[in-house]
Amino acid sequence: MIHQARDLSPAQRSAAELLLGRPLDDSESISVQAFDPAPVSEQRRREMSGELRRLFSEVDLHLRPATGDEAEEIFTEAMRSSRPQYRTHR
Repeated sequence: MIHQARDLSPAQRSAAELLLGRPLDDSESISVQAFDPAPVSEQRRREMSGELRRLFSEVDLHLRPATGDEAEEIFTEAMRSSRPQYRTHR
């Protein structure tokens, strides 16, 4: 079901904004979906966890030290690429 942001109750709007991580514009449409998780065996979960640990270890080998400002710039760029309305709180 699709709702218009302007038609949401204050509680609904607040919940949607919390989930999105940004304010809604009255002209936006909102749709929420819930999904059952895919069944995964404990063995497969352990295998995937091991694969991720190996991947992160490999990535860690190629990291270079970064200053706090560089890390902040990288974080801000990543946030803006996924949430165009993101603003820093400085």
